[in-house]
Amino acid sequence: MSTPTPRVAVLMGSKSDWEVMKTTSETLKKFGVAHECKVLSAHRTPKEACDYVSSAQGRGIRVIIAAAGGAAHLAGACAAHTTLPVLGVPMEGWALKGLDALLSTVQMPPGMPVGTLAIGKPGATNAALLAVQILALGDEALARKLVESREENRRKILAETLE
Repeated sequence: MSTPTPRVAVLMGSKSDWEVMKTTSETLKKFGVAHECKVLSAHRTPKEACDYVSSAQGRGIRVIIAAAGGAAHLAGACAAHTTLPVLGVPMEGWALKGLDALLSTVQMPPGMPVGTLAIGKPGATNAALLAVQILALGDEALARKLVESREENRRKILAETLE
């Protein structure tokens, strides 16, 4: 049995980001979205990152999720080499509790959009959900899974009681 072609690429600037970004992978798995996860750095492996992103669409990738801390240039570097949607997840790093990564991810120059999510795990989860929403525009079965997921979340909240 062959594995399905990945539709989402989940990139992170460092292996240490996996602790947060595995949330993205788990969320994509929940929806049955084939994806691949890789460590590529905008600064330490710029050629490899460029080659990977430049060839992504030809390999079936439809959305790129890029997570990085500090200067957080990975998402912007990805956006510079593809017209695919790029979703940036700022990571809490060694300085400013991730605010530096958030600002460098969200402040892209005109003509180079990066959809920027929240810092850390909330952003990692929402990046996966946003990727699913983008893919669901052309996939009715995936769109139904999104509706079912929202309904399940609604039921869980309504079932919660205090005291």
